[in-house]
Amino acid sequence: MKMQKRIGILTSGGDCPGLNAVIRAVVSHATLTYGWEVLGIPYATKGLLEQKAIPLRVHGLDLRGVDPLLNMGGTILGSINKGDTLNHIDEILASYRALELDALIGIGGDGSLAILNQLRTAGNWQFIAIPKTIDNDVALTEYVVGFDTSVNTIVDALNRLTFTAASHDRVMIVEVMGRSAGHLALHAGIAGGADVILIPEIPYSIKDICLHLHELRENWGRKFAIIVVAEGASVASDSECYPECEKTRCGIGQYIADEISCCSQKQIDIRVSVLGHIQRGGIPSALDRLVATAFGKAAVDLIAQGDTGKMVGWHNGKVEAIPLSNVLAQSPLLVSANSYLVETARALGIYVGK
Repeated sequence: MKMQKRIGILTSGGDCPGLNAVIRAVVSHATLTYGWEVLGIPYATKGLLEQKAIPLRVHGLDLRGVDPLLNMGGTILGSINKGDTLNHIDEILASYRALELDALIGIGGDGSLAILNQLRTAGNWQFIAIPKTIDNDVALTEYVVGFDTSVNTIVDALNRLTFTAASHDRVMIVEVMGRSAGHLALHAGIAGGADVILIPEIPYSIKDICLHLHELRENWGRKFAIIVVAEGASVASDSECYPECEKTRCGIGQYIADEISCCSQKQIDIRVSVLGHIQRGGIPSALDRLVATAFGKAAVDLIAQGDTGKMVGWHNGKVEAIPLSNVLAQSPLLVSANSYLVETARALGIYVGK
């Protein structure tokens, strides 16, 4: 008869910095404080389906006395963001029982957590969710794992591109991730000194962008500019030169470049940089390490208290437990057109749309 509590942990969806720091905190706290056994489930629900599990021990994570997980990007458990999980619910529930798990901690974005919540409900699992995403679109939490590092990565890229733009009198268009939410573009654009920020939530005008670039040159002597555009930004309502260029075919960054080139009668030298998966990689920032560690510790405590079916979130300087159903009902969290950061950007003379 199994006397020791056994919990599982998995990472689901796109990777981001800080995932390993969560795993580290969960394993350390569960092992040292409660004496539990922790199983890592490789490749999220795919690992569950295949009944795969890796025993995770606090000392087994050390490398010659060095703790590698605190500053290692990605996830040692692997992750997936595709598949037909919900078509295999019965098999996954059977695998969960076969692994003899008493509880499960799932680290994911709103999409992954929605799927895991359906499995939780169907199997009556003891489940705790930990939010992670570079998109920052999980509701009811001030911080998620991975977002801060991604913003820093983009800002670093903007710093580098600004010098090239200034040296050659160019407009640099930087396309960033974010799906349907503009948090990444807005935060990084403000912190990185962008002149234009385009996000999915706010309509914009090509003519207004061209006018803004013209004013920078004529009124301020600025012959270069930085434009940050979120990958999910819509096509402008006043597209005239390249209306056939859909963003899904040529990319939103290139679409904006073509439209500005036409609007300015090709008098502006423009380059496009698509940062892509560079935004997901790298060493987690101090903030992401702190949040990841706090979330991991809190998740273990909630399981110990029997307070499950919750997501850990950050509010007013501490971790709180939030009903997962409430989080999912309000996700994905989009940028409000009247948000404080949007108003701040406009106050600084940044064009962020109408």
